[in-house]
Amino acid sequence: MDNRIRHDAPVLLIGLGRFGASAAAELDLLGREVLAVDDDDELVQEWAEQVTHTVQADATQIEALRQIGADEFQIAVVAVGSSIEASVLITANLVELGVPQIWAKAISLSHGKILERIGAHHVIYPEAEAGARIARLVSGRMLDFIQFDDDFVLVKMFAPKAIRGRNLSESGVRSVHRVTVVGIKKRGQPFTYATENTVVDDHDIIVVSGRESDIEKFASLDD
Repeated sequence: MDNRIRHDAPVLLIGLGRFGASAAAELDLLGREVLAVDDDDELVQEWAEQVTHTVQADATQIEALRQIGADEFQIAVVAVGSSIEASVLITANLVELGVPQIWAKAISLSHGKILERIGAHHVIYPEAEAGARIARLVSGRMLDFIQFDDDFVLVKMFAPKAIRGRNLSESGVRSVHRVTVVGIKKRGQPFTYATENTVVDDHDIIVVSGRESDIEKFASLDD
């Protein structure tokens, strides 16, 4: 991320479909100023009172973006996915306007490669990422799953029986299983940080970080 960009900088969000609307709502909850743009007047009216600003405009036209001040934003999200042509045109317009940080939704790898080549700084694959996440959760071993890099993940799960009744140092979580328990939630209590002296009991929920292959093995200890 460009260090010159403020963490609370206003966001230009283009496209109020399901993905764009969800992003707009979350940004609003985080207290971020948002200018949401769509060419559908009904969607613009629907979101008019839910985000900071909304405007109807055809973002595939660079002059329309200039008129709404798109070149003054440091962060833009291109949430248009149903039309690859529109997505590419909008992204290219934002690049030409010099927006420092552009996030763009892609519906396929080829779409994503095009977006990267024309200058998108971050390409998002929401459908693919959601599918991969669900595939890991349906096994029942994991309660939540976040992938940070190709082989590094953060997982919320019930503690395997193999480590219960002992502290994390004694159970060899790091030395034997090569994963790190970073947080723990005991029944009726909030999550808290875990240390090597933390004792894991029945019904505890833990947050574990490490390589995906190691966490998969760790999660299957009770099988």
